[in-house]
Amino acid sequence: MSVGFVMLAHASLNRAAEVARVISDAGCPLIVHIDARVGDEYEDFKALVAELKNVSLTPRLACEWGTWALVQASRDAAEELLASHPELSHVYLISGSCLPIKPLHELIDYLNQHKDTDFIESVKIGDVPWTKGGLSEERFTLTFPFPWRKYRRLFDLWVEAQRLVKRKRRLPEGLSPHMGSQWWCLSRGTLQQILSDSRRQELDKYFQRVWIPDESYFQSLVRLYGTKVESRSLTLSKFDFQGKPHVFYNDHLVLLRQSPAFFARKIWPGADRLYRAFLEGRRTPRQIAATSPAHIERTFTQATARRTKGRVGMVMTSRFPKVEHDTAPTAAPYAVFQGFSDIFEDFPSWVRANTGSRTHGHLFDAQRVEFYGNQSGYAGALSASAELRDYNAPQFLRNLIWNTRGEHQSFLLSPRDAQEVGAFLASDRNANISVVSGAWVLPLLRSDQSFDDIRAEAARLQKREAAFLELLSERRARARTRIWTLAEFLERPLDPLQELADSLSGADSHLLVDTPKFKPLNGLPAFLQSLRNSGMNPYLAGEVTDMADDLHASTRSTGFG
Repeated sequence: MSVGFVMLAHASLNRAAEVARVISDAGCPLIVHIDARVGDEYEDFKALVAELKNVSLTPRLACEWGTWALVQASRDAAEELLASHPELSHVYLISGSCLPIKPLHELIDYLNQHKDTDFIESVKIGDVPWTKGGLSEERFTLTFPFPWRKYRRLFDLWVEAQRLVKRKRRLPEGLSPHMGSQWWCLSRGTLQQILSDSRRQELDKYFQRVWIPDESYFQSLVRLYGTKVESRSLTLSKFDFQGKPHVFYNDHLVLLRQSPAFFARKIWPGADRLYRAFLEGRRTPRQIAATSPAHIERTFTQATARRTKGRVGMVMTSRFPKVEHDTAPTAAPYAVFQGFSDIFEDFPSWVRANTGSRTHGHLFDAQRVEFYGNQSGYAGALSASAELRDYNAPQFLRNLIWNTRGEHQSFLLSPRDAQEVGAFLASDRNANISVVSGAWVLPLLRSDQSFDDIRAEAARLQKREAAFLELLSERRARARTRIWTLAEFLERPLDPLQELADSLSGADSHLLVDTPKFKPLNGLPAFLQSLRNSGMNPYLAGEVTDMADDLHASTRSTGFG
């Protein structure tokens, strides 16, 4: 009892020859079909395998992707193999890019234990979501005379024409269309019945017009003649969300060693490490145990998710996140403080001391980026240039959070800063935004400008802050927000600060006993009234009472400040 191999090859024939040598050395017969479109490389391949026992070449056909020629080449080679080697119990179909990832004697032992079993992925067409390009049952009911890759426009026009006339081919009697991977291992008994079927001419004529028949011919007929069908392939071959095969590289060595499969496809021709490891028989001192197929499947599922959705907060030119994806646009939580630097002196130092957050200054200051420590550049080679930052302000923030993930970041914001990032902040569920509205009046209170200029600036800043607050209150906003008017904050400053410390420190939160040092607030109620008298109503600041004039004294008497 033994196994024979059929190899279909069309590229990287030097690698195919290496695999052919290993199969020959194991005492297994091999018939190789080389695509007729291959040129001078064919003669080189013949020279490489000329001395190998049990290795022969079959007449060549031009095998366009997804056409009947692939089935004919596989079937003709299998028929020749069975006729030449009556001792074979199974025929194993591989490609020139396949690689044996387990010793062939293990495969032979395994098949000896499953003498009449057919290993072929064979699933009813309506039961799987594999099909790509909009063709499912139609691949069996329409005709496809034009190769899809070579004449795609004609292919599509012909399909649409058949749909218009509602064409529907009749299935051969008793045939139930199935699909699956073309890389199978079939028993002698099943193959002989397929090859000697009295309806072979009828079935051939039907499948010649099926789309991608190499994935349905043997998969359907095995259901007619197989007595023990295991709907799985012994070859590890996976496809991505576009229907393209996954390619294995050198860094997949451990994954391939863990696979329970006997062959793997598709191996990158330049993967020297894989070819050395599996063809030269090198093994680790302690062989890695095979894992379950479910584990391998999860690995590929995760890879597909990584490729299609990326990683949260990471953006590159090849994968820009779609608006409809309900994920955070940044990689980690961060905090934004608006208005606090107008009220307190050195507020970032207080935040760092009480929460551990790496607190920057005004990252979106109109003149320059105020990184932590007043640095000219920061993680990931981010520049302090406002011009570079404003080229794409949301991307600047996204890069900062990605480059510093693992360390909590926070920064100051003001209506005086560039506002292009406002909508991005409101939409980001990782943003923890705290606003003391109307606090922008405090620098104006301490300004030596003319009152007319102060009034105009107050109107401008209030308009900008009102627009930002409106973004935060939209139904689509995802940011976590806390908003106090200046009057509310000054009335009980310790309570909001405790809330901030609790939200950022989590389990490490502690009871605050003091506030940061206040900046001068004397004359604030009168200043706000002057603005109102001039026709500019600072409504975002709220109704600040005369208490603000004595705030320093009151906080000192209670131990705050």
